[in-house]
Amino acid sequence: MKRTVLSFALAALVSVFAISCKEKASDKVIEDNVAVASARDQVQKKLPVMQFNKREHDFGNIVSGTPQQTVFTFTNTGDAPLIITNAESTCGCTVPEYPRDPIAPGQTGELLVKFNGTGKNQVTKQVTITANTAAGKEILRIKAFVESKADGSVVSPWNSK
Repeated sequence: MKRTVLSFALAALVSVFAISCKEKASDKVIEDNVAVASARDQVQKKLPVMQFNKREHDFGNIVSGTPQQTVFTFTNTGDAPLIITNAESTCGCTVPEYPRDPIAPGQTGELLVKFNGTGKNQVTKQVTITANTAAGKEILRIKAFVESKADGSVVSPWNSK
């Protein structure tokens, strides 16, 4: 009896699969959906590219407490508008200022980096830019050799009068 019930259940299951597999999957594809998906995929492949004139700036020898700044110029050589969402440094002594508006393909922009000139000996700081590029982040560096004042004192530009 068990075998008869099991055989009947198996036959019913096989019948369900046989009936449901008669249609070809390719017959169910809607051409309009394929075209829309293809167009969407092509748009998503278009990305901005940040091409910098330099990725590192060396201020050389500077006296402690002497504010410095440099401009990193970049061009969007990609196929989509470049949107910078953030720029931050490894410490508070380095302050990046970035454009808030989108940079169109072929256009240039500037990123100003201010450094307060404090520290001692060789100093290297990193600025991380968050943007809608393929990598998502771009890295810039500034460096300087910070010397003490002639009298040996180290003055912070934040506390000088």
